[in-house]
Amino acid sequence: MGEAGADVLRLEGITRDFGEGEARTRVLRGVDLSLGRGEFAALMGPSGSGKSTLLHIMGLLDKPTGGRILLDGQDTGALDDDALTRYRGRTLGFVFQFHHLLPEFTAIENVMIPMAADKGRLDPSMRECAMALLERVGLSARADNRATTLSGGQAQRVAIARSLAMNPKIVLADEPTGNLDTQTADEVFSLLREVNRAQKVTFLVVTHDHRLAARTDRIIELVDGRIVSDHPNQPG
Repeated sequence: MGEAGADVLRLEGITRDFGEGEARTRVLRGVDLSLGRGEFAALMGPSGSGKSTLLHIMGLLDKPTGGRILLDGQDTGALDDDALTRYRGRTLGFVFQFHHLLPEFTAIENVMIPMAADKGRLDPSMRECAMALLERVGLSARADNRATTLSGGQAQRVAIARSLAMNPKIVLADEPTGNLDTQTADEVFSLLREVNRAQKVTFLVVTHDHRLAARTDRIIELVDGRIVSDHPNQPG
């Protein structure tokens, strides 16, 4: 496992090809990237640049064609599929453009899902933890409301709480405000930033919104499968 001050995520020479033979296409072209503990970074780039592919590889949802992924000091290439699934669940959190809450479940049940999946059972401590997380995102009063009764912003807040359920080292957020109006997007983005600062969780946020990216500490730009710019940012 990683030590304090070490990179929480390191990519070394990541390539990703799709297709076979003459139809083979290289989407990622030797990506090197490190994210330190507590960083709050934006990943930007035009459509088709490889952002989603890179995020899936970072999140251990896809395997690279070449290169190494080290997550919290662990070389993930050394893990079999079962170990990889467990490690992903315990180390990574995910927030997507569409919240992907289970509609038949309540807000608190949705937040409990990662904990129950990891343990293979439910226990009272999980509900207590989930309630604390819902309070953290300002939704404890809606804990027992079904997901279908929540507004878009509320559902995304539940999704953020769920992403934190396993106390992850890093949260990967793929266009987390892309389906929200401007005011709600600002509120959700501020919440991500607040969690980052309070809990020292590393965040990588994929966004097309330059206004939101300007509120991060680092902006990484991907074009045609290569990182073309990676620089610190001073939030306004």
